[in-house]
Amino acid sequence: MSYKQLPDEYYKLLEELQAVDFVLVELTLYLDTHPNDMQALQQFNQYAAYSKQLRQNFEAKFGMLTQYGGSFADANWSWGTAPWPWQV
Repeated sequence: MSYKQLPDEYYKLLEELQAVDFVLVELTLYLDTHPNDMQALQQFNQYAAYSKQLRQNFEAKFGMLTQYGGSFADANWSWGTAPWPWQV
């Protein structure tokens, strides 16, 4: 199945979200071994809030990113209509 070319904003937002989520993974690993580092904990919470904001912005423009209740569905159930991550 081929998909139409998506707007540049799609790729920009997706890349930013992936970068922020990568930071969250790294901070999670660090906090697993340094649970009392309050600065790292604060950074984690800031990036978690930013990730949530980016995700909401992305989904409002381009549809659901995750399934099984991780994202709200739109009225058209567009879950299967967007390209999969390996297709962009």
